[in-house]
Amino acid sequence: MFKHLIGSASEKVKNSIEKGTVRKFAVAIGDENPLFIDEAAGARSKYKRNLAPPTFPVTLSYGTIEGLKLPSKGLIHGEQSFHYEKPLLVGDTVYCSSKLVNYRERKGSGGSMGMLTIERLGETEEGDLIFSMKQVVIINEAVRKVMNV
Repeated sequence: MFKHLIGSASEKVKNSIEKGTVRKFAVAIGDENPLFIDEAAGARSKYKRNLAPPTFPVTLSYGTIEGLKLPSKGLIHGEQSFHYEKPLLVGDTVYCSSKLVNYRERKGSGGSMGMLTIERLGETEEGDLIFSMKQVVIINEAVRKVMNV
């Protein structure tokens, strides 16, 4: 279904890591670590400012992979992993992009399902990697029917 798009990527999108957004995210996930929410604690840290929680990159914009049209409902979150080269800090500007790295299909008792593997990157303006995130999205039979595939 999406094999022809493997290797396709989005353009980079500029994101700002804002104090208020980081704070709201930390509170929402129940991780009120002072390094995420307390400016004084961030100022005392070796980074001299607050950190974003490790899963914060899920909130960022990664652009659109041309031709990859997925429904907004019904997809299943398969798995997700994060890898950091350096911390993501409040005040940083991050350039994010997405790439479809794999698509495979499996047959099960509930019918066919597709498994998309998407890699998302966050880089500095100079192109240095800050983090990478890998996501597996499962497209079950019910969603495939809605998509008419």
